[in-house]
Amino acid sequence: MADTFEQELLREQSEFTKDKEIQRILTSFKLDAYSILDLQPGCSADDIKKVYRKKSLLIHPDKTKNERAPEAFSMLKKAEQELSDSEHRQRLDDVFVTARKSLIGQRGWDLDDVRLSGKEFLKDWREKVKEVLIEDEFVRRMERKRQMEEEGRANQHEEEQAELFKQKAQEKKAWEESRDKRVNSWRTYVESSGKKKKKKQKVLV
Repeated sequence: MADTFEQELLREQSEFTKDKEIQRILTSFKLDAYSILDLQPGCSADDIKKVYRKKSLLIHPDKTKNERAPEAFSMLKKAEQELSDSEHRQRLDDVFVTARKSLIGQRGWDLDDVRLSGKEFLKDWREKVKEVLIEDEFVRRMERKRQMEEEGRANQHEEEQAELFKQKAQEKKAWEESRDKRVNSWRTYVESSGKKKKKKQKVLV
């Protein structure tokens, strides 16, 4: 009886741990892969793989009843892929560097200030990273929108040119067809007139 109770307690504790981790992932800033994996910049590629494997096994949709597990698992997988991409990771690392320098400059601290390793600064650092990422994402979206508008205008111009070419081709075809009709009509008229003259001349003779 005691064993059954202990097993049930462990199962509930396990589910609680899973739910807590799922909630943490879902509330993490989506543009910050480090935050989703609960890692700090500077970690090794092995660290990323180990943490991802551990967390993915913990919250795998097949191993928990939590309905939001698939969403959290998807975010976790995407974060691991982003940090495994050297170019994407470098861009994210650059954002962390920019945010850190900005905070240090705002506060007038030295690079060896002991407060830089404190929890308060690390929290503020994450918030600053969030601000920079949002700004960068806004700029990227505006640039993408501008490019799409330019492509749209280019496509519209091409469509207009194609329509104009089609219209001219139709007009040319119609003119050629009407010309053939006019030529045939004139030929018929000439032939008809010739026959009438011949008939009249025969009567006079």
